Amino acid sequence: MAQLLPIRFQEHLQLQNIGINVQQIGFATLTMESDKYICVREKVGDTSQVVIIDLADPGNPIRRPITAESAIMNPASKVIALKASGKNLQIFNIEMKSRMKSHTMTDDVVYWRWITLNTLVLVTETSVFHWSMEGDSQPAKMFDRHSSLAGCQIINYKTDKSLKWLLLVGISAEQHRVKGNMQLYSVDRKVSQPIEGHAASFAQFKLQGNQEESTLFAFAVRNATGAGKFHIIEVGTPPQGNQAFQKKAMDVFFPPEAQADFPVAMQVSERFGVSYVITKFGYIHLYDLESGTCIYMNRISGETIFTTAVHEASNGIIGVNRKGQVLSVTVDETNIVPYITNQLSNPDLALRFATRNNLAGAEELFVRKFNMLFAQQQYSEAAKVAATSPKGILRTPDTIQRFKQVPSPPGQQSPLLQYFGILLESSQLNKYEALELCRPVVAQGKIKLIEKWLKEEKLECSEELGEIVKQADPTLALSVFLRANVPAKVIQCFAETGQFQKIILYAKKVEYTPDYIFLLRNVMRLNPEKGVEFAKMLVPDDGEPMADINSVVDVFMEMNMVQQCTSFLLDALKNNRPNEAHLQTRLLEMNLLTAPQVADAIMGNQMFTHYDRPHIAQLCEKAGLLQRALEHYTDIYDIKRAVVHTHMLNPEWLVNYFGSLSVEDSLECLRAMLQANVRQNLQVVVKIASKYYEQLTTNALIELFESFKSFEGLFYFLGSIVNFSQEADVHLKYIQAACKTGQMKEVERICRESNCYEPERVKNFLKESKLTDQLPLIIVCDRFDFVHDLVLYLYRNNLQKYIEIYVQKVNPSRLPVVVGGLLDVDCSDDIIKNLVLSVRGAYSTDELVEEVEKRNRLKLLLPLLESRVHEGVEEPATHNALAKIYIDSNNNPERFLRENQFYDSIVVGKYCVKRDPHLACVAYERGQADEELIKVCNENSLFKTEARYLVRRRDPDLWATVLAEDNEYRRPLIDQVVQTALNETQDPEDVSVTVKSFMSADLPNELIELLEKIVLENSVFSEHRNLQNLLILTAIKADRTRVMEYITRLDNYDAPDIANIAISSELYEEAFVIFKKFDVNTSAIEVLIVHIHNLDRAYEFAERCNQPLVWSRLAEAQLEAMMVKEAIDSYIKADDPSSYTEVIQAGNQSGNFEDLVRYLQMARKKTRETFIETELVFAFAKTNRLSDLEEFISGPNHAQIQQVGERCYDEAMYEAAKLLFNNISNFARLASTLVHLGEFQNAVDSARKANSTRTWKEVCFSCVDAEEFRLAQVCGLHIVVHADELDDLIKYYQNKGYFNELITLMEAALGLERAHMGMFTELAILYSKYKPSKMREHLELFWSRVNIPKVLRAAEQAHLWSELVFLYDKYEEYDNAVLTMMAHPTEAWKEGLFKEVITKVANVELYYRALQFYLDHKPLLINDLLIVLTPRLDHTRTVSFFKKVKHMHLVKSYLRSVQQNNNKAINEALNQVLIEEEDYESVRKSIDSFDNFDTIALAQQLEKHELVEFRRIAAYLYKSNNRWSQSVQLCKKDRLFKDAMQFACESRETELAEDLLAWFLEIGKPECFGACLYTCYDLLRPDVILELAWRNNILDFAMPYLVQVLREYLTKIDRLQQSDAERQAEAEEQNQQPPPMMMEAPLMITAGPGMVPGMPPPGMMPPTGMMPPTGQPPMGFPPAGPLPGTFGQF
Repeated sequence: MAQLLPIRFQEHLQLQNIGINVQQIGFATLTMESDKYICVREKVGDTSQVVIIDLADPGNPIRRPITAESAIMNPASKVIALKASGKNLQIFNIEMKSRMKSHTMTDDVVYWRWITLNTLVLVTETSVFHWSMEGDSQPAKMFDRHSSLAGCQIINYKTDKSLKWLLLVGISAEQHRVKGNMQLYSVDRKVSQPIEGHAASFAQFKLQGNQEESTLFAFAVRNATGAGKFHIIEVGTPPQGNQAFQKKAMDVFFPPEAQADFPVAMQVSERFGVSYVITKFGYIHLYDLESGTCIYMNRISGETIFTTAVHEASNGIIGVNRKGQVLSVTVDETNIVPYITNQLSNPDLALRFATRNNLAGAEELFVRKFNMLFAQQQYSEAAKVAATSPKGILRTPDTIQRFKQVPSPPGQQSPLLQYFGILLESSQLNKYEALELCRPVVAQGKIKLIEKWLKEEKLECSEELGEIVKQADPTLALSVFLRANVPAKVIQCFAETGQFQKIILYAKKVEYTPDYIFLLRNVMRLNPEKGVEFAKMLVPDDGEPMADINSVVDVFMEMNMVQQCTSFLLDALKNNRPNEAHLQTRLLEMNLLTAPQVADAIMGNQMFTHYDRPHIAQLCEKAGLLQRALEHYTDIYDIKRAVVHTHMLNPEWLVNYFGSLSVEDSLECLRAMLQANVRQNLQVVVKIASKYYEQLTTNALIELFESFKSFEGLFYFLGSIVNFSQEADVHLKYIQAACKTGQMKEVERICRESNCYEPERVKNFLKESKLTDQLPLIIVCDRFDFVHDLVLYLYRNNLQKYIEIYVQKVNPSRLPVVVGGLLDVDCSDDIIKNLVLSVRGAYSTDELVEEVEKRNRLKLLLPLLESRVHEGVEEPATHNALAKIYIDSNNNPERFLRENQFYDSIVVGKYCVKRDPHLACVAYERGQADEELIKVCNENSLFKTEARYLVRRRDPDLWATVLAEDNEYRRPLIDQVVQTALNETQDPEDVSVTVKSFMSADLPNELIELLEKIVLENSVFSEHRNLQNLLILTAIKADRTRVMEYITRLDNYDAPDIANIAISSELYEEAFVIFKKFDVNTSAIEVLIVHIHNLDRAYEFAERCNQPLVWSRLAEAQLEAMMVKEAIDSYIKADDPSSYTEVIQAGNQSGNFEDLVRYLQMARKKTRETFIETELVFAFAKTNRLSDLEEFISGPNHAQIQQVGERCYDEAMYEAAKLLFNNISNFARLASTLVHLGEFQNAVDSARKANSTRTWKEVCFSCVDAEEFRLAQVCGLHIVVHADELDDLIKYYQNKGYFNELITLMEAALGLERAHMGMFTELAILYSKYKPSKMREHLELFWSRVNIPKVLRAAEQAHLWSELVFLYDKYEEYDNAVLTMMAHPTEAWKEGLFKEVITKVANVELYYRALQFYLDHKPLLINDLLIVLTPRLDHTRTVSFFKKVKHMHLVKSYLRSVQQNNNKAINEALNQVLIEEEDYESVRKSIDSFDNFDTIALAQQLEKHELVEFRRIAAYLYKSNNRWSQSVQLCKKDRLFKDAMQFACESRETELAEDLLAWFLEIGKPECFGACLYTCYDLLRPDVILELAWRNNILDFAMPYLVQVLREYLTKIDRLQQSDAERQAEAEEQNQQPPPMMMEAPLMITAGPGMVPGMPPPGMMPPTGMMPPTGQPPMGFPPAGPLPGTFGQF
């Protein structure tokens, strides 16, 4: 069984498992202000971010890209504070994504943290500020830092609960230790006190007996001597009435292996009154605040826990160590009190701790103490113990009975009242205590006391207590029942006190369902109004009814309360649920029978929809509510029966009602209404039809009205819908109905405005109707183009006046049609002429002409047309008609066509095409009708006319049309253009447009023909530049053979442009001729070079021209052709250095440096460019002209010597490079050059001057290659001091195999001033590989200066186990050290070292592996190891281990040394060893001293042992477990008479003792019989003893016993007689005196134990087996005094 620990340890999270880099886990980058959030600043690549880990959801960390140097989360909410640049502070709300506050400090903030939920502390180098995030407050200065904190790293800041005491904590390095400095500041006194300390905290602690909490200040320190102290003091003045806290100073234990350890954090649990102290080495110390006692200390982390906070959930401490573990430690409520009792052996502390925190585990201690005090008659102290017992273990009815049985001393308060007084002072009375106290209080009428106790919550309420109080005060009893949560009693009290409205609220609150119907009936009998209110409360607005509504209605109806029942049901049924249909029916039914108006109003509100509608409809009809009946009827026969009585119905409602009927039902009802009374119901029927015609269909409604020949109804019905209907029949029927009812104005309106009727049917109807007024017919015919029919109808019916009216007044625009109609009926010309001349309105002349022309009667209109022309009419139609008449009559038409400006050319031209094409061309030309003119010319071969028209027209689009390839008439047209049209024109614009059109039409040959005609022949356009250009360009495009001719013949053209176009057309010779003709030599040579590609002709041309630009262009071409020498010659002739870059590049590529030198010397004369001089130097080097080179660089120059030197070096021209590097003092490159030249000594000297690591490496490696080890070592000493270069040096030596030389170099380097860790580390590794014998010596001297992890790996690879253990020990990896020693004992194990290291390991499993190791290799030393490991071993597991390996005897010394812990496994193991060794004395001593073992199992084992002493021990063990019978039986078996008698006496069992006496007589031991009578005196029955003695004839042995029994009985009788006499005397005295007032003085219950004087202790009971003294009653009889169950004064 594992050892019980007083703490619970838990790992909540491993930060590395959620992606946090271990490098980012530290005091500077990780903050934890509470147990809710951890905030980590990390950098991923170049991106900085803040990671927020919610410990309630650690799997989903929040990452935000924030570049701040510090970030801390608010302890409770998602608010983060950020610091940047040391001074800029900002507070952000992460959830709202908004900035809350910001501030810039004047000084850098070196430390900050949250001290409350809305306050930050800001610590600068000089001061401390508090900054609240509420409002716009600025940081407020609290105090200045003390001088003792100057230069300290601030690690913490603490405040008390009221922010009146402030503490600043810092640490600093001093004399090889970390010193802690603290500054305690009082806000009220404004004074500071410096204190030496490392960790501290404030706590609110309430001492026993104090009314107010004390403010305690606890701090821990490790001073310069290494001693640790834990101090607890009270700060400030103790509150009024408080006892001051006594200062505590306790030692803090630091293990020997933690010499450099010191406290780093402290948190206080006010719940448990303990302080958690964390040290740097990961140890936890648990201190009790009240006493200062150290309860527990152990190591919980192998890494430093650098930040901590209070763990609110467990009242413990939570922290983070450097490996990223989030750990918490808290008090184990189950184990801490037993741990203090058993492990610390401090029962007083266990009692105080259990009392203070109400914890289990000290029950035995409390019971023992209570019994002891009670036995000593210290009832007041016993009452205090019972009252403060944890979990109320002593506050039981038994305790109350014990106090009740104690007599009350005269003139003093009874112990029971003292007990109750203490309980009332300190806590609440439980159920039994409250009942015992309140019974007498109620009996005496002291109800106010109970009321006071209830207000102070001093009584635990129960149903029994309520019943007691109810006798005196029902209202107070209601309060008790409410507190006790007895719903039935509470509701009963509410009902009895008339608080009906509270019943529902209470029942809902406690979820209790009483019999509401029973309650309602009672309320109704008492107060009907309250009953209605109560009934309404039974039906809540949101939820199910609390009682059956039917039953509630029955209650109302039993009392004939219809109105109240209606009100109730309206409220109850307002949610209109389907399952309430029967209730809705019942509500309406009762009102229809008694108050129809109410029912009508209810149905009018439409509250209900689920009732029995047919039944209600019948009731409504009987009640005269016809409208409601129709609303509910669904049968058509019922509806028809009711609906015909329209005089009893609201018309508007009736119209709306039809909207709910089906189409068939609606029509049936309408028919029934008309059948019943047409006159009465027609208006309503029309309204219904008008509203629902879409659903009922107009056809059905029209048929309905027509079936009853109700044209009036039809007229009004259709009149209401005709304006909205699109149906032709509707409009036709409406016209017919209007005609039949004489509504002519409506007929005329519909004919004029409607677009929906069928004109043909309407026209026919109107013609058939023979109306007296023909206006409707005229309107229809006019609108729908029936004018011809109209004219025929009117003319044939002798209604000519309506024709004149139509064309003169109705629609004059219809004159042409009317004239056409009259002509068709052979009307006389005079009538027509008069009619035409009489019309003055607007009509279309074109239509009129067309109508007359169709009938070949055009001349009929000549007088009209000429009169209109004379009137100045410019209308084209009029002039078109005249033109046609003149053409047909040949009345000088051409003149008319050319001079008249008003006719339409298209119309007249079209009219002339068949008659005279020439006139058509005249008409088309006048109107620029291009297409029509071209078409006429093409069809009639009028190409000359067409050509002239096109030239004059100047329209490119028109030209494009006629010059299109698909125009079959193009060739004859072009001929006429060239031969006639252009020769006739003198206008350049005509020529220009024509030429452009030919170009656009892509007719080059025709264009050349045209241009030759214009340009080459003598014309006004011969010297025109653009035409010459155009001719040449056209030839280039169409006929290249003519280009050279045109170039030579023509002179007035743009030569450069033409030449470039020729080049683009690959006419290079022509282009060359043009450039040469116009002396453009540079362009000419460009053509030769670029296009003709003939450099020889180009060279000849350049010789002939001898121009620098020409030579330069030639040189450029030669350079491109890699004719470097020729190009350089040409550049020299041109004296042109401009292309020096290309020349130098070409020279370098071709290697022609001799010629390049000439060019660069020429170029240097022209320009002093750095590049030119640099290349010149390089050219000198390449040509090996070192003397010229040296002379050049010695003089003034702009050359880049460094660059040239590098190039020479790269091309292995080391001599030249040597000159160059030496010239510019570049010793680094000079050294490299000298190395290549083999001048190693000079190279070392140059490297020394360069003093560059890279140079030293290069020279060193070169010297190594050349086996110049002395010089290599000189260089190496300058390399090894640089840690970054050390690896390369070592690898180089090792790859070459020069191990000894490398070790020599490293050994020489250790003495250097700049020797670093890497040198010592690498030398150790080299020793491990090549000289293992020297490694241990090296490590012992320099272990502190090596990189231990790296050397560890090397030692492990080299199998140097002793050195590996040494390193593990120094690196504090004790686990690995132990594992190595156990794995390689012959080389690595040393006894002293192993025992020292094994105590420091973190993995407890190694303890047990070490035990196995010792068993295997060093069994005789295993006890020494166990003694060392004793404080750390789990003894139960250890014993189990040795049992398993069967070596328990080997560790007997260990078992004896740890048996003081009273561990069960240890006790059982040691007992077993001693049993096997047959050491019964030691076994007896062991079981007496240590009782924690399985006594029954041991007894059963020893019972069968062959030695009697062990069987005696077995009997003793049975006795200890109250197995008296087995114990005595075993003694009898071994004839251990004394033990048998003693055990029987202790058993207190009469039967067992009498059986023992009988056994003594059976075996013939009368002397044992007599001795047993003395030993078991108080257990034996005298009659049994007398019978046994008489039967066995041993009365002499029994006589002393019988004498003593007789004496005791006589004494008891005497005392009873005396007591009875005293009682009778007291009764007579009380009868003679008047009865006293009960409880006149106030009870002393609330006065507390301090008011009760001490009671003298009663006599102690005699020890077991001894005869009681005379005068004392034997056990089993109650002492004299009040009878049990009475209260002293009560």
